[in-house]
Amino acid sequence: MIVALRLWEVSAFQGFMQMALQRRRIRAIPGVSFAKLLGTGRGETFTPRDADPHTWGVLVALDSEKALDIFNKSPFISSWGSAPAFSADLAPISSQGKWAKREPFIVSSSSSTDGHVAAITRARIKPSESLKFWSETPPVTESLRKASGLLGAIGIGEAPIGLQGTFSLWESGADLRTFAYGSPAHKRAIELTASRNWYSEELFARFHVLRADGVLGGRLITTK
Repeated sequence: MIVALRLWEVSAFQGFMQMALQRRRIRAIPGVSFAKLLGTGRGETFTPRDADPHTWGVLVALDSEKALDIFNKSPFISSWGSAPAFSADLAPISSQGKWAKREPFIVSSSSSTDGHVAAITRARIKPSESLKFWSETPPVTESLRKASGLLGAIGIGEAPIGLQGTFSLWESGADLRTFAYGSPAHKRAIELTASRNWYSEELFARFHVLRADGVLGGRLITTK
């Protein structure tokens, strides 16, 4: 399986129209097993004020390199009117949890764990826990920005409220693990997640980076 993330810099109007009209088109591309159109944000508070109305994207899971080629040449891609501002092709290393009641990423035993890695976190926040969740988020995002080995990160979501996540790109799996298990703010967030049961659904996945290029969270990224 190959997971592709594409982000575009477009007007807010075009982004909203793509979100409204392109769902069926992306899912009809041969070889696509999972697809989500996404809005983005700074990922600082995970509230609507974080939203970036000019950066929009798509995340798709594809069953082969051939399917990836079909996706890259599809009318869906050309419908954005410009090349993506950021592109990443990823191979799943591990995936825990569900997204929209599905386990979207199939892990292959042949996936490399060397080199650059990416992480996707995604959660459906219970409305009753939203205010408490938002109050605990800033220390985590502050520690993420300062994390050693972070190449870039951006908030992603299917809606401005309640369906939030993060895509982050790292120099190595060791750097990602150091942040996930060594950052006091992130460790506290993990403990609070367990005790408060914030989420009705959550997912954490790691990926080997096959290719990545463009601007992610204000940082220029080029990996091979």
